Amino acid sequence: MRTRAIALVVLALVLAALLPATAAEPVKVVYHLNEGVEQAGRALTNIRHHLSADPTVAHGRGVDFLLKEAKTPAGTAFVTDIDELALRGVEFRVCRFTLERRSIDATRVVPDAKIVPSGVAEVARLQSREHYAYLKP
Repeated sequence: MRTRAIALVVLALVLAALLPATAAEPVKVVYHLNEGVEQAGRALTNIRHHLSADPTVAHGRGVDFLLKEAKTPAGTAFVTDIDELALRGVEFRVCRFTLERRSIDATRVVPDAKIVPSGVAEVARLQSREHYAYLKP
């Protein structure tokens, strides 16, 4: 019984020693936006609080906030927030399929956004191959 108790204490000490190294590793997050400007506003707030949130993938109505002329529900330009976050390392990705389906010219997309073939496939790739956590605000 005493040997078992000592083994448990040693195991606890080893695990405790490993925790700081694990906790220091950044958590990679992909944000999924497909509901429009209201969701984008919530997402940008979340991303500011979690700047390792890289990248943000948009498809469907979610691409609307990444268009040059897009405005928040309060009437301010989204491009200002997007530029600020891009300078801080956040990546934005837009679904080409959505652009084509909705007849949106790619030149309307903000310069900080990268166009990917499929937004849904990009989210799946980031989760399965690059081990990103998934958040949908």
